[in-house]
Amino acid sequence: MGASVFRTGGPGVPAQSGRGSVTDSVWKVDGAILLVEDDAGDALLVEEMLADSALDSGLTWCKTLAEARRFLASCRTPVCVLLDLHLPDAQGLDLVTQIVETDADTAIVVLTGLAEADTGLAAVANGAQDYLVKGRLDPETLGRAVRYALQRKQVERAAAALHANELTARENARLERGLLPVPLLRDDRFETAARYQPGRVHGLLSGDFYDVVQTADGTVHAVIGDVSGHGAAEAALGVCLRVAWRTAVLCGADQLDHMALLEEILDAERAGPHIFATVMSLAFQPDGGRVRVVRAGHPGLLLRHDGEVDWIEPEGGMALGLMPGVGRWSPTDLDLAPGSSLVVFTDGLFEGRTGPDARLGEEGLLAMARQHGELRAAPFIDALVAGAAAGALPYGGLADDVAVLHLGWKQESHV
Repeated sequence: MGASVFRTGGPGVPAQSGRGSVTDSVWKVDGAILLVEDDAGDALLVEEMLADSALDSGLTWCKTLAEARRFLASCRTPVCVLLDLHLPDAQGLDLVTQIVETDADTAIVVLTGLAEADTGLAAVANGAQDYLVKGRLDPETLGRAVRYALQRKQVERAAAALHANELTARENARLERGLLPVPLLRDDRFETAARYQPGRVHGLLSGDFYDVVQTADGTVHAVIGDVSGHGAAEAALGVCLRVAWRTAVLCGADQLDHMALLEEILDAERAGPHIFATVMSLAFQPDGGRVRVVRAGHPGLLLRHDGEVDWIEPEGGMALGLMPGVGRWSPTDLDLAPGSSLVVFTDGLFEGRTGPDARLGEEGLLAMARQHGELRAAPFIDALVAGAAAGALPYGGLADDVAVLHLGWKQESHV
């Protein structure tokens, strides 16, 4: 049998919250009222009470739990359920549990008999917002219970969302420490500056990561990478790859071997074959005159010298994880004039929209970088990120997370 629909007061007022407002002493309830009761006499009593109350909302009557669950599954507005605990297809506190499982956002007011006060309290402990004794019902009590139940449910939802946000913030902080570590440098001759900027999809960090490590021979190794996708799994994979890279560097592994190792770990740890990563590895020689670059599907880099900025495209190779075991990567040796520095970044820096059908792009990023060529390391990368974010702001902001590294030997180290 389908649900029956009564009307009490005026028509139901669909809305997005359980708040009510008083207008001419009538409460407009932003949501539906569902009575789940198999006794026609009790249903008529509730209908009359609601009609005499100050509530302005529609009433839907279901005689079984199955009917109620079908109604809740199809209803798009907040619902307050007036729930009898003795139905043909279910009994007792299990009814409350099943209603909550069907729609966790539903407010529940349990209707009990005179001798079931303890059951009413237990129902509240199981997820209901209130309980009423049928033999003591009056329009004012019933109307107040419905309003309060909807308000309590709204507060519960807000508290749950706040708690979830706090958990996400703590998780982000832990992941960020793993993705964006403090550089491990043995002396102060090498200068680094880093910046991380979350994209607009900011429930969680993405898999952008970087690291800088100086080995005992004075070589400074750096890496920047970007795991495809967004979320905790991608961020955790990024942490895994960064830690593996640092371990390989400290163990003296060859720069080309780093890529093969990272791909092997990516293939073993990723959630599915669609996950891949772009990576760029750099090794700055201790004499300051040369850097070796190995690139796996990653964007190019910026070379800075005496206020000039150029775009450099080292020899590339396949991104990690696209065809495990097939990719080959070749090193590119770049000569560095004294005082030169390199800027490496993830693609979120230049992929943000700057128009309905336009993106900043590599050329736009280079043009912007040249406008700030005289800035020092940290202000320079801050200007790049700020410029990219400002250009994308009218179109929803940066679509992806951004990581940027500014790397180079200090001028005085070559004198």
